[in-house]
Amino acid sequence: MFCDRAEIHVRAGAGGDGCVSFRREAYVPKGGPDGGDGGRGGDVVLVCDGDLRDLRAYLRKRRYVAGRGQHGRGAERHGRRGEDVELPVPPGTVATDASTGERFELLAPGQRVVVARGGAGGRGNRRFATPTRQAPRFAERGLPGEERTLRLELKLLADAGLVGLPNAGKSSLLRRLTRARPRVADYPFTTIEPNLGAIEDDDGRQLVVADIPGLIEGASAGAGLGHEFLAHVERCRLLVHVVDCAPIDGSDPVANFAVVERELAAHGHGLAELPRVLCISKADLLPAGEAERVAAAVAARYGFQPDDVVVTSSATGRGVDELKRLIFRRVPRDTAAAPEPVVARVYRPGADRVVTVERVGDGRFRVAGPQVERLIARHDLDNPDALEYIEQRLRRLGVVRELEAAGFRPGDTVEIAGVEFDFEPEEVGGES
Repeated sequence: MFCDRAEIHVRAGAGGDGCVSFRREAYVPKGGPDGGDGGRGGDVVLVCDGDLRDLRAYLRKRRYVAGRGQHGRGAERHGRRGEDVELPVPPGTVATDASTGERFELLAPGQRVVVARGGAGGRGNRRFATPTRQAPRFAERGLPGEERTLRLELKLLADAGLVGLPNAGKSSLLRRLTRARPRVADYPFTTIEPNLGAIEDDDGRQLVVADIPGLIEGASAGAGLGHEFLAHVERCRLLVHVVDCAPIDGSDPVANFAVVERELAAHGHGLAELPRVLCISKADLLPAGEAERVAAAVAARYGFQPDDVVVTSSATGRGVDELKRLIFRRVPRDTAAAPEPVVARVYRPGADRVVTVERVGDGRFRVAGPQVERLIARHDLDNPDALEYIEQRLRRLGVVRELEAAGFRPGDTVEIAGVEFDFEPEEVGGES
């Protein structure tokens, strides 16, 4: 079974805690702090693997957790970094964060993208030693790793895609054009998953051709498996619109062409702008000259140039070589036309330094901002030394000044990152 969609939950490893330790050696009764730092948590990484073709591995297991960083130890021994988790995916995979919409695309084999970063390790107490704080009895905790739910979607990377109504003869054409062996039968929806094949010209140039399962009216709104099928068309650089010149239901080939084109346009994502050629199939089922009449009618109605129209028969091989030459002619050699990798992650320097102070009640204030929230998460609020350090950091970050401007008085309640405490900083209003 071909699997082109999956949903997984990933969690990066938490950072290890820093260590509170002091040197204990012979003849050194009051050794200084020597607590080591905690190791960083492991990352969760998507890796593009050219040997994979679908996402079926993620139907069996949906939850992935990277390793935690090791805690720091005495004698300045730092914790080991947590083990990364690498998740292989096939080329053409798009990973989307279910809550934020952040997108990651992996197109080329070997491409890597970190989708969940490990938490930073905590610093040991030796990092906090200063001339005025020579025996710090606190250290930082490690931060938790990122956690997110990802929707994985595979969009086939094909140079040319065969599109058309069910039973239009696309699979038979693919068998004739390439060595692919898709299932072929004389009833609609024989193909329920995309098939790929490769063609090669006399110069050794190779192109990948995809047989996209048949589209029906309403496919762009999800009818049948419309969304799944249309997603694979997005990556194609050329569309070969296959029209059955002798439909078994007696329908009009010209109208059938319009049905598929409407669904491509309604789906969006640039499908209406993709270059396309017209392939009239099953010419052996009509008397001589009738297939050419159908081709001329469709071409005239929808503005195809004569050089972009081919009449074919998979049964006799008629027009197959001509179609192959046409595909090579219309697919550009310039690789810049291929979609560029997208990693929707932007770093903005200073963005984590923004601090907001809000009065939420009588004598109650809420402080928010990435930097102050990390400060609270890293330290034990029951430790007097840690509280003193937190107060110093809040003063340097300008938080005490902002609290005073909002009407703060010593002893009022301050909430940071969901933690409430009575804050009594020394010399409120004395900041420089």
